[in-house]
Amino acid sequence: MKSKVATYLQIIAHSLCRIVLCVTFIFSGFVKVDDPMGMAHKLHAYATAVGLSLTDDSVLLQFGAVSLGVVEFILGIYLLIGVHRRLTTIVTALFMLIFTAITVWIYIDNPVADCGCFGDAITLTNGQTLVKNIVLLSAAIYLSCYPQKIRRFISARNNWVISIYSWIYAIALSLYTLHYLPIIDFSPYTKGANIKAAFETNDPDGASNKLVNFYLADQKTGDDVTFDILQHNGYTFLLTVPSTVTADDGCCDRINDLHDYCRDNNIPFYMATSSTGKDLTEWIDHTGAAYPILLAEDTELNTMVRSNPGLMLLHNGIVVKKWSNNDLPEIDNSGASINGIIGEPNYNPILVLILWFIIPLIIAVVADSLWIGHKFYKHHIYVKRFQLKRIMRKKIVAGNWKMNKNLQEGIALAKELNEVLTADKPNCGVIICTPFIHLASVAGIIDQNIIGLGAENCADKVSGAYTGEVSAEMVKSTGANYVILGHSERRAYYHETPEILKEKVKLALANNLDVIFCIGEVLEDREAGKQNEIVKAQLEGSLFDLTAEEFSHIILAYEPVWAIGTGKTATADQAEEMHAFIRSTIADKFGAEAAENVSILYGGSCKPSNAKEIFSKVNVDGGLIGGAALKAADFKGIIDAWKA
Repeated sequence: MKSKVATYLQIIAHSLCRIVLCVTFIFSGFVKVDDPMGMAHKLHAYATAVGLSLTDDSVLLQFGAVSLGVVEFILGIYLLIGVHRRLTTIVTALFMLIFTAITVWIYIDNPVADCGCFGDAITLTNGQTLVKNIVLLSAAIYLSCYPQKIRRFISARNNWVISIYSWIYAIALSLYTLHYLPIIDFSPYTKGANIKAAFETNDPDGASNKLVNFYLADQKTGDDVTFDILQHNGYTFLLTVPSTVTADDGCCDRINDLHDYCRDNNIPFYMATSSTGKDLTEWIDHTGAAYPILLAEDTELNTMVRSNPGLMLLHNGIVVKKWSNNDLPEIDNSGASINGIIGEPNYNPILVLILWFIIPLIIAVVADSLWIGHKFYKHHIYVKRFQLKRIMRKKIVAGNWKMNKNLQEGIALAKELNEVLTADKPNCGVIICTPFIHLASVAGIIDQNIIGLGAENCADKVSGAYTGEVSAEMVKSTGANYVILGHSERRAYYHETPEILKEKVKLALANNLDVIFCIGEVLEDREAGKQNEIVKAQLEGSLFDLTAEEFSHIILAYEPVWAIGTGKTATADQAEEMHAFIRSTIADKFGAEAAENVSILYGGSCKPSNAKEIFSKVNVDGGLIGGAALKAADFKGIIDAWKA
């Protein structure tokens, strides 16, 4: 009972950690990609605190803001859908370790008042941020210890589509909002914010309390004109220029046209900036600014509009609309109107962003299911396009001595191989499968850390009156760890059926023997074009009742029987084609991970002269060697093909 309770508690703890991290990372990442300029301003505050001389519109800071938001968002999505579970949990833990350390510094030295982890959406004190990060770090470490327990919410079939689209969405959204303005404005100056009411109320709430930092002063006299501007009954344009030095002056013609329109229609138009003196004079001279200029604090100007310059339209002290320097309204003097300038239909930005994500994602998933996946998914699973990925599967060269070598000769060959491979360590797994009478003797000679030992067959019975048979248990008792089953010679000469082989496989696995399972077609099947059908039937008939765990102890060996001792030759490309088909068949039954991990050996007259070419194929993981395994030099030559 206690174990069940402990298990349930562990499941609950694991689920809570995953949910907390998913929600936090997706929300935090989304806030940053929705408002990368706001995050860039926050990074500027950090840079200033450590003595880095960067402007608040630095490309480096903008890149850092976009990268940080995209990484957080993707980590949250990966945790949600269960993609690359081990890597994702490790990266998440490292991410939180780094930022928790930064938060400790912030908490102690207090270089910034707000860490900015949630932008303007949620403001936390440095102490609250530290507590939050410690909780997230603990959750991330816990998940990294048990990544395999993260269950997929999305099938492996569609994981790659969602993964790729999430990257595209996050990067595209961040670039769009960096060029224009945030789709969802989390700042106090969002559309509908009543700045006038914030000044008039005696008990402002949190949002209003932030709005009272809105301050405008006459540039010439220094008088506070904030309330005068907010009390104006009607529209008021406010051009925000945090710094005239770094402001984009490419939109000055539009600004001047808008000012002319406002002057002609008695609409107040002001410029608010933190620049003074020479910088301001150069702006006026360069742009021909004829509008009244007010002074404001640069941090507040950056908050008003995430653009330099930016434009904000007020109506009776309420924010109506905002523009970035890249989409300022263009005035048509023939019939311009204030409604035409505003020109924005009402829509819910949250709904827009959700639809931007959900609808294209559904289209991508459906397209993948109906067409893309139908053509390419199997190859996406098993074809290794980069040589580095070969490391994921074990490389093996196995020797099948068949009915050759008496006991003394077998012992001599085993000793020679052991000496040669001890002196020159192989770059792959090496296995020798000997006749039954050799096993116990050879087991005492070889170093099984270098050379694995296997039998060439075992019985389909546990024990009993089966004269001449050798059980899986007997094989294991000799010190062997492998057994060859389903070899073409056993199928042809001893009429071993899929049902018999199924029993042999189960008994071998039950006795902790790894199985080298042979499959392949004869010449008649190859000439009839039935090779795929035959191989698939051999797999289904003997292995498809296994669990995924049991299948992980299977090594497959493809034998083109028609090319062994017939004078015909199977090319490396033909071997690759069949190995790829075998891997796709395994993927369909046991899943992509099993298909990626299973080693598939080639068993068709592999020699030192052709081993390198055959082993270079991405789906060939080694060879099951016959005649060449009976001579140490030839066998070593094939093994060394992995070093080439």
